[in-house]
Amino acid sequence: MSSKHANRPAIDVVKRGKRPSEEFDPTKLHHSIMATCLSIRTPEGQADDIAKSVTLGVMSWCETRPEITTNDIRHRAAQLLQKLHTDAAFVYQHHKTIM
Repeated sequence: MSSKHANRPAIDVVKRGKRPSEEFDPTKLHHSIMATCLSIRTPEGQADDIAKSVTLGVMSWCETRPEITTNDIRHRAAQLLQKLHTDAAFVYQHHKTIM
């Protein structure tokens, strides 16, 4: 799922603080969604399917944006995840306050 292999322009992700921006990497998002689903005991196959669906949705949403923030990605991913797994969406949205 790496964006480096897709035939589309690079999308810069603006990081929080003073960290430099970097190219959007769908693999990182997939792993994050997958880890969230697995953390609440979602079966691995279902977690992978959900992560793929959310990642593809975010990638599609990104296509019209040359630059996005990490918060933009997290917000859009949470919206898509909400439709597929409400418990996982809650954990994903509140990851910093739960841990």
